[in-house]
Amino acid sequence: MLRTHDAGSLRESNAGQRVTLAGWVARRRDHGGVIFIDLRDASGVAQVVFREDAVLEQAHRLRAEFCVEVTGVVEVRPEGNANDEIATGQIEVNAAELKVLNESAPLPFQLDETAGEEARLRYRYLDLRREGPGNAIRLRSRANAAARSVLSGHEFVEVETRR
Repeated sequence: MLRTHDAGSLRESNAGQRVTLAGWVARRRDHGGVIFIDLRDASGVAQVVFREDAVLEQAHRLRAEFCVEVTGVVEVRPEGNANDEIATGQIEVNAAELKVLNESAPLPFQLDETAGEEARLRYRYLDLRREGPGNAIRLRSRANAAARSVLSGHEFVEVETRR
């Protein structure tokens, strides 16, 4: 697998490009002969549309939080179908290939719900998939990496102690 773009980075300027995205199925909508998914990764969300028979059958089996790889062509959404709520709302990816990288069991709570503290601590890895907590975790990681880099540059030695 080689992702060519992050889902949240696609814009109208990418129209006509063949891209490969990887991420989680945030939502799936079935409109008769066409299936739409919102594909989410750390950078944001992109809409993927399945029209071709070859991938349409596979797309019917997709469920929330399946981890997938999608290859297709970026297209400008038809007039009146743009979504100004998201940065990628002017485009969609017309899928030609779909690969399920990993299926997901039902989650202990929905990612867009407010979960209790105990559930969030028990399933803290799910916070990486939520926008607010995920951004906070990534920011903390970058701050720790920067601090370690500065300290290492001054020849400090990091020693972990037992509790």
